[in-house]
Amino acid sequence: MKAVIFDMDGTILDTLSDLTAATNYALGKYGERHDFPPFLVGLCFGSGITSDMEKSLALARGCPAEDLEFIGNRIPLSTYGFTSKEVAELEEIFSPHYASHNHIRTAPYKGIPEVLQTLRNQGIKTAVASNKNDSDVQTLAASVFPGGFDIVIGNSPSIRRKPSPDMVLSILEKLGISKEEALYIGDTETDLETAENAGVKCLAVDWGFRTISFLKDHGAEIIIHEPSEILSYV
Repeated sequence: MKAVIFDMDGTILDTLSDLTAATNYALGKYGERHDFPPFLVGLCFGSGITSDMEKSLALARGCPAEDLEFIGNRIPLSTYGFTSKEVAELEEIFSPHYASHNHIRTAPYKGIPEVLQTLRNQGIKTAVASNKNDSDVQTLAASVFPGGFDIVIGNSPSIRRKPSPDMVLSILEKLGISKEEALYIGDTETDLETAENAGVKCLAVDWGFRTISFLKDHGAEIIIHEPSEILSYV
């Protein structure tokens, strides 16, 4: 392997406390139930901000945890009595609040900084491909992992979000590395689909926003339990 591409939330950074606080804040400001625990809020995130807000509103309106992944595709928004306009309004509350509160409790998962340093010492390129808003991704990558990545890409109008392969393929093109020489690492069903769509090998991590059983049910072939395991696949 010549490159390792990481998802951000739930993979290299434990952002769940700050995401939970911002989500409950936004839901409260919008007049919705806003006392959700981290494990439920985590199920809402991973597919891009609009989808994240759709799931958050559905959660507030009574959607069970096992159905959240289907909100906006198999399950229309109208099922829980809201519209895309309301989703956009919730996003307008959430995004600026999270942007100014995204590094209160957020920290790298234990072992990740050491793995990144080892990879870079070995001459392996490292990158981030995240569905988190690009401004937040750039801020967190620079502040938590200064100099830790060759390329960092977040969600923006200029590129299709995951599970489209565009972010991963753009990174590989810029690095001049083939699909066969790259490894993708993530923690959600979106990451599994992204790696498959891009044609790169995938490692799923069990310390993120999804359970081991969930990842297995969604086709994960390799699930790792400690960041140090990444090195054995490189």
